[in-house]
Amino acid sequence: MDNAPIKNELYLAVLPIVHLAANFYGLTEQIITVVPDKKWATSFFQDEVDDYKSIFQRRAEKYLSVGHSIAWEFSDEEQPDGRVVVRVTQHVG
Repeated sequence: MDNAPIKNELYLAVLPIVHLAANFYGLTEQIITVVPDKKWATSFFQDEVDDYKSIFQRRAEKYLSVGHSIAWEFSDEEQPDGRVVVRVTQHVG
């Protein structure tokens, strides 16, 4: 049996949300999440990427490290235009 660590390779994304329900009409917010494909990732400017990673990491360690999810690891991938895509490795066991 293979005892290699199990990892999910994901990418950080910030999604703007605009509510259309009558009682929340116009309410806007940003959602930070992870997506399974790099083409859906957010390309961050260098001066903002650390804040987004820090926010997600704190929440992931507190609220998403349950069940089989045991750790989160972040690495920057610089893009040709100078912006950064964040690869998020979810360690599961």
